[in-house]
Amino acid sequence: MAVVVVSGTGTEIGKTVVTAAVAAAAARAEGRSVAVLKPAQTGVGPDERGDADEVVRLAGPGVTGRELARFPEPLAPATAARRARMAPVRADEVAEAAEKLATEHDLVLVEGAGGLLVRFDDQGTTLADAARLLGAPVLVVAPAGLGTLNMAALTGEALRARGLEQLGVVVGSWPRDPGLAERCNLADLPDAAGAPLLGAVPEGAGALSPEAFRAAAPGWLGARLGGTWDAEAFERAVSAGGR
Repeated sequence: MAVVVVSGTGTEIGKTVVTAAVAAAAARAEGRSVAVLKPAQTGVGPDERGDADEVVRLAGPGVTGRELARFPEPLAPATAARRARMAPVRADEVAEAAEKLATEHDLVLVEGAGGLLVRFDDQGTTLADAARLLGAPVLVVAPAGLGTLNMAALTGEALRARGLEQLGVVVGSWPRDPGLAERCNLADLPDAAGAPLLGAVPEGAGALSPEAFRAAAPGWLGARLGGTWDAEAFERAVSAGGR
């Protein structure tokens, strides 16, 4: 997989931290060079650190980041671009940039904004369109709590309707003390999403030092993402009252 698109079932669910974990696992465990592409960064000023910068900070050596556009207001990219009177990002521009990065790196991670069908522009192009142009699989990041099964099912259905491969699902922020909903969702997510569960990143992982983050990242992700996480063992531990 030269290019993987990272999307979410919504916003503020740990997508950037999951992207950093995948990048760190690939760079650390597999020795691969990784590029992270953020097509549209919203809600961040010109001198502030964006999502791609945060991925590079956490994932460290062997990882580079690039943004295509930055808009000041924390809105969907199409809306943010229109309100700022700036040119929007287009799906074909995203695909072209990712393909170029793929000639220079072993792995390219394209991190979307919010969910799969958030609009890039007023023509309605989305991250799904970029994934289709790239022929790239989509990794879906989901929250742990109530509502996630419906959102994962809708995202999986949207991917299948467009003929896109869903690589799997990663829980973006697994709580320190999971409740009944989180425990049940862990078992039910693969059926709801129609794709395997490929990891669970612990709550607060983004606050770790970069060194600690890189060392721990492979243990949060399954083998398909270059890690050592075992879904069955994790589910057994959760059922027994572990984390």
